[in-house]
Amino acid sequence: MLLNYQYRAYPNTNQKLELNSWLRICQYWYNKQLGDRFDWWENNRNLINSCSIISCPLPQLRDNPDFYSQKKQLPTIKEDLFIVGHSGELLDFTRVPSQTLQDVSKRVDLAFSRFIKGDSNGNRSGKPRFKNAARYRTMRIEGQAITVERIEKNWLFLSFSKLDGWVKVRLHRPLPNGFTLKNALLTSKADGWYVTICLEDPSIPIFTPDEVIPTWDNTLGLDAVLNEDDYLATSENTKLPALKSFRKSEERLTKVSKRKSAKKKGSKPRRKLAKREAREHQRIARARIDHAFKTAHALVRTNKKVFVHEDLNLKALSKRNKAKQDENGKYLPNGQSAKSGLNKSWNDAAFGQFFTILEYIAGKAGARTIAVKPAYTSQLLAYRDEFIFTDCSIREYWDDTESLWVDRDVNASINVKRVGLGLFPTIKRRKGNLVVSSSTTNSTLKEVLETLLTCQKPTPTRRAV
Repeated sequence: MLLNYQYRAYPNTNQKLELNSWLRICQYWYNKQLGDRFDWWENNRNLINSCSIISCPLPQLRDNPDFYSQKKQLPTIKEDLFIVGHSGELLDFTRVPSQTLQDVSKRVDLAFSRFIKGDSNGNRSGKPRFKNAARYRTMRIEGQAITVERIEKNWLFLSFSKLDGWVKVRLHRPLPNGFTLKNALLTSKADGWYVTICLEDPSIPIFTPDEVIPTWDNTLGLDAVLNEDDYLATSENTKLPALKSFRKSEERLTKVSKRKSAKKKGSKPRRKLAKREAREHQRIARARIDHAFKTAHALVRTNKKVFVHEDLNLKALSKRNKAKQDENGKYLPNGQSAKSGLNKSWNDAAFGQFFTILEYIAGKAGARTIAVKPAYTSQLLAYRDEFIFTDCSIREYWDDTESLWVDRDVNASINVKRVGLGLFPTIKRRKGNLVVSSSTTNSTLKEVLETLLTCQKPTPTRRAV
């Protein structure tokens, strides 16, 4: 099984200078190829509704630049120092490993193809950006260009092709025995250099998700919660806490950002505050990732084999409200002030990142994850075909018939589990009302009631009339 281990690297001063020059060359090579593709895209097409092809013929078309045609330019560029047109900077492409430059061409081809054609699901991404020094921070080194010199107790010494000396790497976790080094990623972060080692561990078998068959006992439903200090609700009537790393550090980050914006651009104090601001963002991101891994491990330790979660459209959930105008063109209140706080909470929770980490951790443990559509799962009672939680303000419900409290989030997680098992009823909208058809609620009635009865509040007292 392929694994990625990230470690802190400690290159010396000369190695840092060389790695920074590698990043600069890769950044320029990326932008040059991307600009060449945009130039072809703009100059070799014509809108059919604006100009007739017969009356306005296209000029002589050149071949569409692709991965292979752009990669073939490297031998010519390496013959001499390359001069950057706008600045006169001299770049020596021979200093960078050849496979690293070829990987840059692959990144350009992937970004542009997703913009034109879309991915395997047909979803197109936005227009690729030109990378500045802050956005281009990672280089890929193939395994053939890396040599493991020696491994000590807490240190690993690596040598890279065309880089003088050995690079010290801090081993905060041991490497598996008998591993095979595939490649490595060198990343420049706010606090230094990091190396991400991609290796193959023969002791972990390759996991096939289709081998695990979901059942009621081996499946756990997960509902994303953005209420108070709760992060996730499970179908086992438990809730996991949230971290809210950005909310806790927002005030400190705002102070640093305001001080930085008041300084003159290009000055030394501004650069120092920019570095401090980057470190604050790094701490927030690291705390969020650490919380995601700990939460994923806590779920995997439940010994469940299938984890069913919501397939959230996070882009739409964090979208701005549409502007409202009156007859005179004056803008009206549209609730964006409250929505901005909700958007910030969605981004701070980072459920998309968490579900990706959960899939990785579950795969190592021999479990699988299933993403399902959460339509009506938070409104319908899990043991009765009745819509109770029609408003987000309804957080719990007292059922006189069954004499139990029903938590909104736990109820939603049970419904998500039912959707993953194909036991959720079909719901249609007729004349503005929701109608349940093809119900299978009675088949899971006993199991759902047993789950909800495990944690109950005291029975509410009735007032005398």
